[in-house]
Amino acid sequence: MSDMDALMWGIEKDPLLRSTITAVAVLDRTPDRARLLDKIDRGTRTIPRLRQKAVSPPLSVAPPAWVTDPNFDLNYHVRWVRAAGDGSLRSLLEIAEPIAMQGFDRARPLWEFTVVEGLADGRAALIQKVHHSVTDGVGGIKLAMMLLDLERDPAPTTEPVPDAPQAMAVSRLGLLLEGIAHEQRRQAGIARRTLSQVRDAARRPVDVAKAAFDGAASLGRLLAPAFEPLSPVMRDRSLSVRFDTIAVSLTDMKAAAKKADGRLNDAFVAAVAGGLRRYHEHHDAVVPGLRMSMPISIRDDATDALAGNQFVPARFEVPITKKDPVERMRQLRELIRSQRDEPALAATEAIAGILNRLPTSLTTQLFGSMLKGIDFVTSNVPGAPIPVFLAGAKLEANFAFGPLAGSAANVTLLSYQDELHIGVNMDPAAIPDTDVFMSCLNEGFDEVCKVA
Repeated sequence: MSDMDALMWGIEKDPLLRSTITAVAVLDRTPDRARLLDKIDRGTRTIPRLRQKAVSPPLSVAPPAWVTDPNFDLNYHVRWVRAAGDGSLRSLLEIAEPIAMQGFDRARPLWEFTVVEGLADGRAALIQKVHHSVTDGVGGIKLAMMLLDLERDPAPTTEPVPDAPQAMAVSRLGLLLEGIAHEQRRQAGIARRTLSQVRDAARRPVDVAKAAFDGAASLGRLLAPAFEPLSPVMRDRSLSVRFDTIAVSLTDMKAAAKKADGRLNDAFVAAVAGGLRRYHEHHDAVVPGLRMSMPISIRDDATDALAGNQFVPARFEVPITKKDPVERMRQLRELIRSQRDEPALAATEAIAGILNRLPTSLTTQLFGSMLKGIDFVTSNVPGAPIPVFLAGAKLEANFAFGPLAGSAANVTLLSYQDELHIGVNMDPAAIPDTDVFMSCLNEGFDEVCKVA
């Protein structure tokens, strides 16, 4: 594992910090079982991570290693259930919630799919659950796209089924030796980078000194203690989740962002901030700002990998008092731009490496204290711009529910064709009146869309 992946894996010693990604795809009909299983089976043979489990080396000399599971069983990872109740979206989300709350079996690959049949009007759904150490949101969408078709009934593939990754016996001694070798390679890389920096400093002492000063100041901001949420209302935390959804026009949100000379993400965060202001006003709580966490993707299309995490987490205070949506978008545009330019974000992997070398209990306490001071999370993930199909079923909507990881709410945007499908993951201990919270969020999005 990379140090960032390993950090998300290790801090789950505190179950409040679980980093499970859940996505709910609504389909116009039940997918063909044989075709779906064939698609998934081929995917697990093409992407080794889907057949690998995490195994820690003895003495924790290195991050856990990905090892092919000799007991891989596709029938364990793909399940079929029938919807209860009226088969509505609400009843579907009530199936997804306990699935998301359950921890993974650490002796198996860290993903599970559940096909839900019997929804209203003949619809079906696919609930996808993946551990964050396997991939991030963007990588998860790219993984899912490998299972999808561009038409309902494409011509059958003539490509032979790839060979399954070979499971090799891994002894504890072998893991220990490989872990030591991994650390030696890592230290050698650090030494090379340090030597290069020293040479650079000798050539440009003033510039390097200024960069070092700026980097240290940025690092201080990144690691600043934040043990308590800023919200006077959303303070309690639990292991439970409550899912809900919002759907808005992509065209309207982009047009609104353009009025503020911003981007879609600026309009998205402004809508969430507007909803949070309304929610706090409902509770007679005046708060100038809330602490938000936002993943910033560092994926490079030229060297992109489907598995693994390629993002850095930004954590900063977001003002929520501006009532004019255009002014709010402009304010957030500048704030988010400055956060993307923070020099310390480039050191996230190195910081994770240091934390991973500490005792797990101490790492969990240190990193967990930072996460539990976050009020809310926003994430913006681009999806498919055209209609797609899953084993003969058309994808009608796709909602992603990012992990709470100590926050009160996670609001994740996933685009599909000309719509934005927004998954809202709430901790009911922090937000007991989820219906009020959702009403406020909807008003926040309506307000921004009206700018268009």
